[in-house]
Amino acid sequence: MRGSDIAGEVVEHSGESAFVHKFITGKGSPFTLLLLHGTGGNETDMIPIGRILAPSASLLSLRGPVNENGMARFFRPASAGVFDVEDIIMRTHLLAAFLKVASNTYGLDAAKVIPVGYSNGANIAASMLLIRPGHIPAAVLFRPQVTFEPENVCDLSGTHVYISAGNLDPLVSEENSHELASLFRTAGAHVTLAIENATHGLTQREIESARKWLIERGVE
Repeated sequence: MRGSDIAGEVVEHSGESAFVHKFITGKGSPFTLLLLHGTGGNETDMIPIGRILAPSASLLSLRGPVNENGMARFFRPASAGVFDVEDIIMRTHLLAAFLKVASNTYGLDAAKVIPVGYSNGANIAASMLLIRPGHIPAAVLFRPQVTFEPENVCDLSGTHVYISAGNLDPLVSEENSHELASLFRTAGAHVTLAIENATHGLTQREIESARKWLIERGVE
């Protein structure tokens, strides 16, 4: 990876097997938020949300490596409602490998990295929790859904997961949100499922709710 300092931020342009991303050093917090945008976003989109969620934490914000008609994603789009599970799993392993390299590069505590994802980004974060969790202490998932059910789910005991779903979401049903929460609970995770009066778009209220949830777990 190669980078340059720009206005106090480190902007990195990664190789083919990694990710274009931004890293912003925190203000004394040992935690790092791994920010993962939704379809069509980029490495800057989630930074304002990250700053609200944990003002003192470091931020590692990625751009999805898959191009769908000019829109960045973290894995290939579904075809007729069917997810490409092989691609999701492959890209999940790439994300986990990149996170390990980034932790060494920036001197991050890998046991204090918290994925925060929205929509497509939440889905890749959920996949990482299910098959490559490492030492992830917590995760905040906005509008995730079940993309596949792994044959062997990792042990998530000690991991806290916050799922924020919308009861008016045309893309993700409330039933699907409960199914994902059940997957995490079966793996031993402590799950908070918040059903908001919202569509697929995020609301300020739920971002604040996620912030309070993180504060309760010592992340500020």
